[in-house]
Amino acid sequence: MNESPIFVKTYAFLLWLLPLTANFPKHQRLGLARWLEDSALNFYELILQAGKTKGDARVLRAADVELDKVRFYLRMGKDLKTLSLAQYAHGAELAVEIGKLLGGWLRTM
Repeated sequence: MNESPIFVKTYAFLLWLLPLTANFPKHQRLGLARWLEDSALNFYELILQAGKTKGDARVLRAADVELDKVRFYLRMGKDLKTLSLAQYAHGAELAVEIGKLLGGWLRTM
C-alpha cells in the first residue's frame, strides 16, 4: 500500500517541504510554516488511514480538505514572498499531481 503512487508522491512532497519551511523567516515559522507542515502531515495521515480502512470515502474527503489547505498555504507563502515563484510553482505542481491521484482514488468509491 505505501508503495502506491499517492504515498510515494506525498512522501516526496514532504521531503521537499519540510526543509523549505525550516528556512521560513522566524515570524512566519510559528504561523504559516506550521500550518503548512501540519496540513501536509495531516494529509499523509488521512491517506494512510484511508488505505488501512479500505478507502473510506469520508476519510478521503477529509484528506481532500487538507490538500486544499496545503494549496492555500502555498499560495499565501508566494504572495507573502516567503516562497519564491519557482518554489511555489514546484509545490503547486506536486499538489496537483497528488490531487489527481486522490481524485482517482475517490472515483473508485
